[in-house]
Amino acid sequence: MAIHAEVALPAEAYAPIPDDAAASGVSNIPTTTLFVGRGDDLARLDAAFADTGEVVVHAVHGLGGVGKSALAAHWTARRPEAVRWWITADTTAAIDAGIAALARVLQPGLAALPVELQTERAISWLATHAGWLVVLDNVEDPTRIRPLLDRTPGGRVLITTRRASGWHHHATTLRLDVLEPVDAVDLFTRILTHHGPRESDGAEAVCAELGHLALAVEQAAAYCAETGTTPIAYLDMLARWPATMFAAATVGADSARTVARIWRVTLDHLAHTPPAGDILRILAWYAPDRIPRNLLDTVAEPPELATAIGRLVAYNMITDNHDGTLTVHRLVQTLARTTDESDPHRRPTDVERGREQATARLADTFPREVDRPTNWSRCRDLLPHVDALTGRHEPDQDTAATAHILDRAAAYRENQGALAPAIEAFRRALTTAVRVLGADHPDTLNSRNNLAGAYRAAGDVDRAIELYERTLEDSVRVLGQDHPHTLISRSNLAYAYREAGHVGRAIELYERTLEDRERVLGRDHPDTLASRSHVAGAYREAGDVRRAIELYERTLENRERVLGADHPDTLNSRNNLAYAYREAGHVGRAIELYERTLEDRERVLGQNHPNTLTSRSNLAGAYESAGDVGRALELFRRTLEDSVRVLGEDHPDTLACRNNLAYVYESAGDAGRAVELFERTLADRERVLGEDHPDTLASRNNLAYTYASAGDVGRAAELYERTLEDCKRVLGEDHPDTLASRNNLAHAYASAGDVGRAAELYERTLEDCKRVLSPGHPMIATVQGNLDRARDA
Repeated sequence: MAIHAEVALPAEAYAPIPDDAAASGVSNIPTTTLFVGRGDDLARLDAAFADTGEVVVHAVHGLGGVGKSALAAHWTARRPEAVRWWITADTTAAIDAGIAALARVLQPGLAALPVELQTERAISWLATHAGWLVVLDNVEDPTRIRPLLDRTPGGRVLITTRRASGWHHHATTLRLDVLEPVDAVDLFTRILTHHGPRESDGAEAVCAELGHLALAVEQAAAYCAETGTTPIAYLDMLARWPATMFAAATVGADSARTVARIWRVTLDHLAHTPPAGDILRILAWYAPDRIPRNLLDTVAEPPELATAIGRLVAYNMITDNHDGTLTVHRLVQTLARTTDESDPHRRPTDVERGREQATARLADTFPREVDRPTNWSRCRDLLPHVDALTGRHEPDQDTAATAHILDRAAAYRENQGALAPAIEAFRRALTTAVRVLGADHPDTLNSRNNLAGAYRAAGDVDRAIELYERTLEDSVRVLGQDHPHTLISRSNLAYAYREAGHVGRAIELYERTLEDRERVLGRDHPDTLASRSHVAGAYREAGDVRRAIELYERTLENRERVLGADHPDTLNSRNNLAYAYREAGHVGRAIELYERTLEDRERVLGQNHPNTLTSRSNLAGAYESAGDVGRALELFRRTLEDSVRVLGEDHPDTLACRNNLAYVYESAGDAGRAVELFERTLADRERVLGEDHPDTLASRNNLAYTYASAGDVGRAAELYERTLEDCKRVLGEDHPDTLASRNNLAHAYASAGDVGRAAELYERTLEDCKRVLSPGHPMIATVQGNLDRARDA
């Protein structure tokens, strides 16, 4: 039989903890020498703990590494309570150990008792006393601290946790966000220069890249300080070796307190919610803010998906904005898309699958009909996520779905007048389509066609023609002469010829396309009717207004019969016919038709539809032609105001409207306001469209005309000369706009009294007009009249 020796306990071990055990103050709060900022958060804690009465419990929650513990320690250190006790509370054993340690401080003789008894003594003392503050740091499971809270009704408890929900005892939750940028830089610099001056250029960029997350800033600054790495060099290393840098801990630092480790621990807690990791790896590829929640539809069944999102929100991995969108901290995103074989949540295959799913979901969601105003808000909402997705991997990783997203986003940007980024995206989409689908795939041909269209819209007509010609040749070879896509290619090429001033070639191609569409699709097919309208437009541009009116009238009649009086194409036909009437001098008939078209567009499309705004602008122009300048000004001013509101200050249609308003001011004799508006429009077009865009050249020409009208002939001649040189370089010697520019310069010379120089330029211009333009073109008669007057002078 074994004999056990009894252990003699000191007498105080049998007595309760004395009431005055904390009279001299008890505290184990960690020091926070590097605490920065957080003034508002400290004030919120002060206000939260101002209440008296029963136990006051508040939980500071936030993303792992955001600085919850530092805030709690700094705030608690300033408190007046006699007992201020810090307990690491991530496990039940740690909680018991922390409470037992308090018992031993209050009554050292309890050290010989089992931990369970020490814990019981401390809880009993807390339950019968007030004036204490306990910090429960890093609580993972609210149920683990419930027994303590249930038995301690008279003190203060501050909880730090990743969890935003699941709290009882009337606990108030306070969400802690990342550091303010200036505070993050301050923290980084203080750590970096702790042992003396150091190169700090780039600190602001590092903090921004890390999303101003306190732990990440501390980790980066400590690494730079220890290794002698400059902030700029650290940024480069972070971009090239993110997994290594996120896991890097300095000598003596807690290896468990790195960004990578905190991420892993949090996801380990969510392991029993499988979609959580998938969701983060999808969201990682989008912009961090305002991610449409419906992009996650079908990731899992609705109940399972809702639970996973709720758990991620509860652990502060994502934020629910309660408006159908989610927000993710950029550092969480970076970690989620950075592969790490040692982390089960970031295996390369899983990260790649997340990118593929993110791409497919955007491709399925981005509107295909980007020219419809009803889709514009959706396009605007998704555009930042398209840019983020395509900017976060190399182009050689693009898939067919990526090409589709790039194409649709580029088409939307082109529609909104943002031509430079549109062209860049169209180029990348085409490169991907050729690589993934092949040069002859129909989608590749369509991609090349779209890029050509963007070049044409940007005024680079020669490049557009080159691409259109190649696309047409490939379409004929791959799809056949009569395929609808081949006919579209031929029509697009004709349009580019027309823009380049090759109106004869355009008419020839338009007429062939019309003939083929009548044969293949039928005389009443919408594409056939569109072809007839194109031919009419080319005739009008060639100066054959009578023939254009005849075709426009026939097209309008057919569209009313086939599509209906209110179809958008029918309304377009009515607008085109009104324009032709105005050019033919039938201003009364034009106004009548414009007024009806505007009324119908307002009723069918709405007051703010771009086509409605165009109708209003056209009607205002007709009023000006009829001499009703007051009415024209009123309508142009209203249209400009609506265009700015609906389309934006820099949209090409807005710039065109401002140009037209300036023209009417000039007609009304208000040269000052006209010059002011023309100068603004020219500056905006140079900035938005570029120096060489045809619209920019037109603006420069208009401004020169107004200078001349205001009597500043020298300034006008100088601007006309520059415009003529640019037109010759950009459009070519024989382009109608170049001929018009030469005519305008000659007029400026004549106004300045240099009639001989004017006559010489008029003669050359007339000769070129007769050679380039069709007989009867209005410009020939205009130049001839100007030359006759110069000779008379």
